[in-house]
Amino acid sequence: MKKKKFTFIDLFAGIGGFHLAFHNVGAKCVFACEWDEPARKTYRHNFEKISPNVFKGGNFVGDINSIKDVNKEIPDFDILTAGFPCQPFSQAGRKKGFEDTRGTLFFNIAEILKVKQPEAFFLENVRGLLKHDDGKTFEKIKSTLEGELEYSFKHFIVKASDYGLPQLRPRLFMIGFKDKSIDFKQPETVPLKLTMSDVWKGKCTRDIGFTLRVGGARSGIHDRRNWDGYLVDGEVKLLSPEEGRQMQGFPDNFEFPVSKAEAMKQLGNSVAVSAIQAFAGNIVEALKLSHAKLPLEKRLHSDIQPKERVKGVSQGNKRPVLAPQLS
Repeated sequence: MKKKKFTFIDLFAGIGGFHLAFHNVGAKCVFACEWDEPARKTYRHNFEKISPNVFKGGNFVGDINSIKDVNKEIPDFDILTAGFPCQPFSQAGRKKGFEDTRGTLFFNIAEILKVKQPEAFFLENVRGLLKHDDGKTFEKIKSTLEGELEYSFKHFIVKASDYGLPQLRPRLFMIGFKDKSIDFKQPETVPLKLTMSDVWKGKCTRDIGFTLRVGGARSGIHDRRNWDGYLVDGEVKLLSPEEGRQMQGFPDNFEFPVSKAEAMKQLGNSVAVSAIQAFAGNIVEALKLSHAKLPLEKRLHSDIQPKERVKGVSQGNKRPVLAPQLS
C-alpha cells in the first residue's frame, strides 16, 4: 500500500524555516506565501530543487490578500503553518467573533482553515502576543481557532536553546488538531548541539548567544541593547550571516543570494529551525497515529499504511531533534 506523505502550506514563509523543518520530517510543501521580494528570492533559491511543485502553477504567492478564492487557489493540504505578524483586532465589534479579525493577517489564516479544513495547524509568534492588547489579541485567536473553527488548541513558550541552538529566542507556538482526541505533548528538550564558541571557532564569553533581531545592530558590546557583538578570544566580533545561519539552525548548504545586510534581516525574522522541527515531528507522528485509528475504509481512502507503520508511537511521544538538512 502506498504510504501517505502529509502535506503542508507555508504562510508568511520568510526564508523557509517551517518549510525546511517539515520537509526534514517527511512532509511535503504544496503552497507558500511571502510578500517580501528579497525573502522570496532566498526562499526560491533554496527550495526550488526540493519542492519544485511549489513554484509551478501559481503555488508561490506574494501578497496573501491577492487570494480571492481560497478553495480554488490553494491546493488541499493537511497542515497549515504560519509565522504571522502580530496585529490588534477591531475595538468596534468584539462580540462579532470571527468577523472581529477581519482586516488582520490572522483573518487570512482563519479563513483558509475555515474553507480548507486541514487536519492541523502550527502557528508561531513572538512571546509578547500573550499579553498584546492586555491579552485580548491572544484570546481572540484562541477563541476563533478553538470555538468557531473547532480545533483543539495548545500553546507553548519555546526557547531555541531548549532544542540545541545557541540563542534564547523565546517564541509562542500554537498548535491544534481537528481530531480533538490527540493529546499533543511538547517534545523533550535536548542539550546544546553547539555553543557560541563553536559558532565563532574561538573562545567566546557566552555559551548561549543573544536573540537575533532586526534593527538596532552595532550598538556596542557593553550597551544593554547589544545583540550582535561578542567577545571572542579577547576581541570584539560582530555577527555575519554565517554565524546567524548556525544560530537559527539552517544547514551549511543554505545560501543567501542577497546582500549581507539583507541576509541578517532575513535571519532576524526567521524561525529557529531545530525548535520548529522538533514540534513538526511530533505533529506528523500524532497525525499518523490518528489515521491509524481510522476505520479501514477511511484509512484506505486516505492512502495511509496500516497500524503497523506507527507501532510504538504515542501521541505524547518524545522525539529527538534531528539535524536540519536541505536535500
